Amino acid sequence: MDKNEVNTAFEILLEEIEEVFNTISKEGEESFKTRDFDKAKTLIEYGERLKYFREKVKTLQREWQTIFSERIPTSGQKRQAKGRLERGLRTPEESYVMPILESVIELGGKAEMKDVLNLVHEKMKNILNSYDYEPLPSNPKQKRWENTAQWARNTMVNEGLLAKDSPRGIWEITEKGRKFYEENKQSWQAGINNKG
Repeated sequence: MDKNEVNTAFEILLEEIEEVFNTISKEGEESFKTRDFDKAKTLIEYGERLKYFREKVKTLQREWQTIFSERIPTSGQKRQAKGRLERGLRTPEESYVMPILESVIELGGKAEMKDVLNLVHEKMKNILNSYDYEPLPSNPKQKRWENTAQWARNTMVNEGLLAKDSPRGIWEITEKGRKFYEENKQSWQAGINNKG
């Protein structure tokens, strides 16, 4: 077993959690429209618990990546991948961090989400795969990569790279985010050049 198989499993789990979250969000919107505020309140509480659970899974994924930075010894048998493991999975959330930071900086330090996403797409179109361009089952108007970028933003807010108190729909970089970008810019750009 190599750590990438477990990483793939984490990515599948995260995607499934996000799909449930998106479904809850959609149901919440409908509850507000129909003025069923009790149901909406319950769905908001589920959504908050789900966001917290997702963060715990992300923490476990990072811990896995740290502990098992090399190949894990096996008994020589390769485990058979099942179901969705064989499909091309979405580009990992971590791949969006530097493009998001660079985009927000280029847009003056803060910008509307749609402007940031347009620029992020330009920077990532050579690494996004066909799976990233598929629509979400819970929201056919949204592509998977856009959803992943929004979750990356959520994680970046929690890590202090993007501002927590920005107006809704505005993505704003923090000093910590600028420092992180400057410290990692050269290795990130070198990685892009090696892939291209």
